[in-house]
Amino acid sequence: MNSKRLVKKTAEVLPMRLEIVTPLKVCLDLPVVRIVTESPDGSFGLLPQHIDFVSQIVPGILAYEDLQGQEHYAAVTSGTLVKCGDLVRVATRSAILGDDLGMLETEMKLQLRQEDEREREARSALARLEAQMIRHFLDPEKAL
Repeated sequence: MNSKRLVKKTAEVLPMRLEIVTPLKVCLDLPVVRIVTESPDGSFGLLPQHIDFVSQIVPGILAYEDLQGQEHYAAVTSGTLVKCGDLVRVATRSAILGDDLGMLETEMKLQLRQEDEREREARSALARLEAQMIRHFLDPEKAL
C-alpha cells in the first residue's frame, strides 16, 4: 500500500508594521513580529496573522519585538489600537519609547501627574467662567 506523506510548507510570516502616533508626531514606525499591550478588559497580544480589530488601550506599557527578536517598550497614555492587515496603528495622547522599564514608569508617572494638574486647572477656570455667567444672568446690571 502506497502512503502519501503530507509535507508541511513553512510559510514565511511577514511582520506587522507598528505605528505609534500622538497628536504632535509619529513616535514609531517599525516592522515588528509581536505586540503586547493592555485594554480595559486585560492584556492581549498580537502576532502577524492576527485578525483585524479595534481596541481601546489603557495607560501603561506596550511591548513589541523587532525583527531581530529584541523586545522594546513604549509607555503610552490611553488611546486606540487599530489592526488592519499588517498595519497596527496606536493613537495616543503621548508616548515614550525606551528599553528601561524603570525609566519609562518614572517618566509616564510624571507625565500623568502633569496632565492631571492641567486638567484640574482647566476645570477650575471653567468653574470660574460658569460662576461669572450665573452672576451675569442673575444681575445683568451689576455684571457690566
